[in-house]
Amino acid sequence: MTTLLTLVPLVLLIVSAVPALIIFMMPEHASRARITLNVSAAAVKLVLMAALVPFILDADIAPELRFEFVPGIDLVLRVDSLSLLFTLLSALLWLVTTIYAVSYLHGQPNRRRFFGFFALCVTATVGIGFAGNLLTFLLFYEMLTLVTYPLVAHYGTRAALKAARGYLFYALSGGLVMLVGVVWLTVLIGPVEFSVGGAQAVAELAAERPGTAAAIFGLLVAGLGVKAALFPLHGWLPRAMVAPAPVSALLHAVAVVKAGAFGLIRVIDDLYGVEVASELGVLTPLLIVAAVTVLYGSVRALLQDDLKKRLAYSTVSQVSYIALGLTLLSVTATTGGLVHLIHQGLSKITLFFCAGLIAEVWGIKKVSQLDGLGRRMPLTAAAFTVGALSMIGVPPTAGFITKWHLGVGAVEAESSWVVAVLITSALLNAAYFLPPVVRIWFREPTPVPDGPVQERRHPVLEAPPWLLTPALATAGFVLLVGLFAGVPYSPLEVAEYLADRVYQ
Repeated sequence: MTTLLTLVPLVLLIVSAVPALIIFMMPEHASRARITLNVSAAAVKLVLMAALVPFILDADIAPELRFEFVPGIDLVLRVDSLSLLFTLLSALLWLVTTIYAVSYLHGQPNRRRFFGFFALCVTATVGIGFAGNLLTFLLFYEMLTLVTYPLVAHYGTRAALKAARGYLFYALSGGLVMLVGVVWLTVLIGPVEFSVGGAQAVAELAAERPGTAAAIFGLLVAGLGVKAALFPLHGWLPRAMVAPAPVSALLHAVAVVKAGAFGLIRVIDDLYGVEVASELGVLTPLLIVAAVTVLYGSVRALLQDDLKKRLAYSTVSQVSYIALGLTLLSVTATTGGLVHLIHQGLSKITLFFCAGLIAEVWGIKKVSQLDGLGRRMPLTAAAFTVGALSMIGVPPTAGFITKWHLGVGAVEAESSWVVAVLITSALLNAAYFLPPVVRIWFREPTPVPDGPVQERRHPVLEAPPWLLTPALATAGFVLLVGLFAGVPYSPLEVAEYLADRVYQ
């Protein structure tokens, strides 16, 4: 059994990567075979990840596989508790996003290219989750940058190509900064592997050369901060909203932004360790940047009439809750930051699914056009409302669990100014999410744009079923993880387990 488990990381990578290679070789018109392959691979991966839960969490096994990259430096694939949390999220959301994307892109050109790179994007995300050392993480992190570019540029319009170039510039620049930090650290202390509580070699470097250790920390966080959309490195994200709705969902909830946030967790908790990072004095600047980003993203979201851009700036704000929780030096706050990795993903993907549905069926892309949508699309409107209330932090949604733990953690850490930031952010969240909800449910319907989108209307349901079902499913998950936050294997329970280990 132990031997079989060591192969699990490789098997899961293969399950993600092989479909991509097959899809690229398929003819464009082989849509049924492509759909079957995509959905089957996503389902198999989710089942395999779920089967790992008792081994990783109960038996505390961490299956590991090594390959020699260059003499003295290995590529390491390892499934530990944190990677399980991250890759389970990606597996679940890959499945629902695949179903959504199949219907969303029905009849459109270049689907072979889209789904090929879509599968490669998920492969890179799985590699990031399973990376057992900095070098392996960096390789998959840069792979994610390259394979996401064609997805952002998918429509091929001038706006899409410009947004994709901007994304590539930001992401490659961040990757270069991170590369400098990885090389510098490796030259000083050799290959560094992630370890709960931080790597011993990094702690020794921090004791002997604190200035150097702090500088390397800054480089790593700056490189990760691009994909994590920390201010002022966030500019690519709202511009990338010209991409198809499934790509927007992928960027915000499954892959790119989450990869940056996950990398911050690895660097703070499993590379430096919170105690060493605190002694170096590097957590307070990151806490301030995260707090500024939380407020800045909320204010910018408030000013957007374009629905997807409002959601994008919301992501800028909401993802920084993860960094906020990690830097507060409190077990409860760290729990909130870790569980937000899951809760924000579920809530935000619901909102982007709904935004795509509304645009495809009624041609509505602006908040000011949402009046009376609840009468036209009641199920979509209900799912959007659940996602919006979760972003605000209204019980019993997933977002409430996050914000409660962050607030309590800030009090435990005696950071009253962070409590003020969280309250202000919650009020701003309400200010930019409640008006769309009010428009949807309490305004009279108004005329909507006419055009080819009318063809997407379903004769019985309010939208094509394979577009509607993923949005309803993720909205259901948002409620379930909020209502049953305390049950075994829930995201909150896993986050509490991880946070306790960080501070042992």
